[in-house]
Amino acid sequence: MAHLRLQKGGEADLVVLDADRVTLRATVASAPGSPLAGTLESGSPVRVKVHRCRRDGDRFVIEGRLVDATRSLREELAMLLAATK
Repeated sequence: MAHLRLQKGGEADLVVLDADRVTLRATVASAPGSPLAGTLESGSPVRVKVHRCRRDGDRFVIEGRLVDATRSLREELAMLLAATK
């Protein structure tokens, strides 16, 4: 599982990765249009531009796109996501 520790506090798990589009399940909300930054357990930084955020039980489903993502970061995220399936 691609688990992120968010800079503004809280945590998020990567649920979907489709090219630059991502879906996260987070413990904190993030307004549409806002930047969301965090780090993977490996220490790799991840930045997302939020498109939509909605409550789902005790979590928030955040949809957005990766910002400044390198090829190696995309590969790392894909590998972490594939390991959970």
